[in-house]
Amino acid sequence: MEKVEVRRDFERRESLGYQVNHLARLLAQALRARIEPHGIVPGQFAQLLALYEEDGLTQQELCARVRVDQSTMAHTLKRMERDGLIHRAPDPDDRRRAIITLSDRAWEVRPALVRAALEVNATATEGLGDSEVAALMDVVARLIRNLEA
Repeated sequence: MEKVEVRRDFERRESLGYQVNHLARLLAQALRARIEPHGIVPGQFAQLLALYEEDGLTQQELCARVRVDQSTMAHTLKRMERDGLIHRAPDPDDRRRAIITLSDRAWEVRPALVRAALEVNATATEGLGDSEVAALMDVVARLIRNLEA
């Protein structure tokens, strides 16, 4: 690993971590404003998206898909079950596990949630061309792969 020189004049605007974190907070705030009227909070959004992609996952599979630890996922799923977004049923192959499936309510709000995400993405990328957005997404994916390695 390359040695990094520590500078006294380091500013947060020069920090990738700071800038990306700031962007993530702004994206979450914009998303929250659009999805809360539907009874959904940003902390549930990733789980819903993963289950929209493949309904009927175990908690462990869902944790792996959205990169959330077990305790956080357990709390989120409890709230989602309370809010009528998911159902849990014993896994027929292993009764110690539960299979998580989306409720009718979760499927009904899907179009509104997708629309909300598309609106936030469009606002965030306003003024960028399609090729710039594609390049940005490619760079972000590469950064994620680097940090996951």
